[in-house]
Amino acid sequence: MFALSISRRQMFRHWALFALLACGLSACSKAPEPGTPAAPDQPAAPTPSSGGAASAPKRIMMLVNGDDPFWDAMFRGMEKAEKDLKLADSGYKVAMDKPDFTEDAQINKLKQYASQTDIAAVAISPVNASNQAIAEGMRELQKKGIPVFCIDSDMAPEFKDTRVAYLGTNNQVAGAELGKCAKGLLEKGQYATFVGKDDVMNAIQRIGGFGEGAGASFELKTSLTDQADLSLAQENVKTALNNFPELNCLVGIWAYNAHAISQVVKDRGVREKTKVVVFDAAQAAIEDMEAGGIDAMVVQNPYQMGYLGTELMKAYLEKDYATFQKTYPSFDPESKTFKEENGDVYATELRVVVPDEKSPVKKDSFNPDTKFFYLKDFKAWLAERGLVNS
Repeated sequence: MFALSISRRQMFRHWALFALLACGLSACSKAPEPGTPAAPDQPAAPTPSSGGAASAPKRIMMLVNGDDPFWDAMFRGMEKAEKDLKLADSGYKVAMDKPDFTEDAQINKLKQYASQTDIAAVAISPVNASNQAIAEGMRELQKKGIPVFCIDSDMAPEFKDTRVAYLGTNNQVAGAELGKCAKGLLEKGQYATFVGKDDVMNAIQRIGGFGEGAGASFELKTSLTDQADLSLAQENVKTALNNFPELNCLVGIWAYNAHAISQVVKDRGVREKTKVVVFDAAQAAIEDMEAGGIDAMVVQNPYQMGYLGTELMKAYLEKDYATFQKTYPSFDPESKTFKEENGDVYATELRVVVPDEKSPVKKDSFNPDTKFFYLKDFKAWLAERGLVNS
């Protein structure tokens, strides 16, 4: 019994020593508790409510209408602004959501944003300018202190209260500039327009503006929508040519319509009698113009929209109204209203692009603010910014 008792004491001493050593080793590798002071040679552990690495940045969100390369150029502008303006230092980052061109998808995204805590500001390209539910979703965000802007396409006039301001192309003017392109190509025109949705404000204004710019000698024969279905976009061109053989001008309103038109015209062998004028410079459209399939493009500047939109949302969030007023000079910081009619609208740059110097479309046909490019010069402009489309 005695011998056994001694053996147990020795065993207990060994276990106690092992436990002390294990505890010491564990203490060396364990991170400090949140908020506790750190050793002099180690950084303090942030508390869950503190800033810095423990606080996720809030998103400056761009909600567009669907997936198209046009938006990729816009996001490149946002990323450049994020870097130049050091958004991370202010606790922000840029993000973009691309739904499926449906109203329900945008409505659901707006509802999600309202329930999330990391949304700082939202810019939206509304898929329907007069949709009541989209308008209510935008209002709900503003009630929660999240400023909402429209970009690329605005809400209808009766829903202007849903957003702080609009930034993007003046689509009525842009449509008129495209109409002038057609007028420079033809003395008289029988034309058709092609677009994803005709209840989006940019589509409404571009189609209306085209008629104004082309003038009374041009007649609209049909306007077809494809719901952003690329196969249907091509079928619509075929349908128009079948139903209206007198057509001599085809007009692409959204970016992807350009290639759909060019492809069908080529396949049908009607290029000689058909002028093709389009909006935007998707990569496929640029290649089509190089191959002789497109006569003129009116090109927006989504890169500028993305950069400037990010800068404006940051300025508005931080009450940097001096920066905000550089773009919207009639903005009154006290009342948060605009002193001038349409003072809440800022038009970004427009470009007309034609294949080369042989084009009958000339620079002096357009507004002084519209920039005029031959294709080779426009491609150089894109390359300088690391872009393949605009």
